[in-house]
Amino acid sequence: MSMSHFLLHDLADEGSSTSDNGSVVSNCLSSISDDEPILASNNPKKRAGRKKFRETRHPIYRGVRRRNSGKWVCEMREPNKKSRIWLGTYPTLEMAARAHDVAAIALRGKSACLNFADSAWRLPMPASGETKDIQKAAAEAAEAFRPSVEVNEAETLKQIEQLPSSEDGNVINEEAFSPKDNIFSSKDNMFFMDEDEMFGMPRLISSMAEALMLPPPIHDIEEEAQEHHMELWNFSI
Repeated sequence: MSMSHFLLHDLADEGSSTSDNGSVVSNCLSSISDDEPILASNNPKKRAGRKKFRETRHPIYRGVRRRNSGKWVCEMREPNKKSRIWLGTYPTLEMAARAHDVAAIALRGKSACLNFADSAWRLPMPASGETKDIQKAAAEAAEAFRPSVEVNEAETLKQIEQLPSSEDGNVINEEAFSPKDNIFSSKDNMFFMDEDEMFGMPRLISSMAEALMLPPPIHDIEEEAQEHHMELWNFSI
């Protein structure tokens, strides 16, 4: 479907008693053409005159600015007016750029400078020239280009399921505690055994250290006295 049929279907039946809406609709109807759209990539922006402020506008796409949070905002100046139409805040650059194209086509028609060539026939047009209708159509168009996160979430869940886990939820590698890992062969077919690990030397040394902290055993004094006067040898005849 050509752009002319698309705009005629959406806007030709929209009657308006006010001069503002009438001029907007007439501008849209006058844009009915199958000519190549004007693209922002072919019409570079002029450099901003402000030098004390950091440039937040995108160097190519029209009507979008980047915030410190990383999100993109979109707004567009109304023709022959100083006021602007706020078109929303979006997480990606393309969503904000698509929202601009909807408003540009609705307000400027044939003279609209678009960010994407397919916006002329791919994006939904507002029901009328009212600001709220333009904002609604711009939001719907941007939402259609929201990146899908379901693919990334599915991939993450798949990786988690592949991890070995125990009943308490902690990852356990039983082979890491196997004695066979303490004995291995080298290139010369020589075997090495970690005796400290095999015989529990760290635990044995720890037990010996604990034994030094114990008090000495209690001796029987009377038994020591009897042993002191005991004669082991009798040389009498």
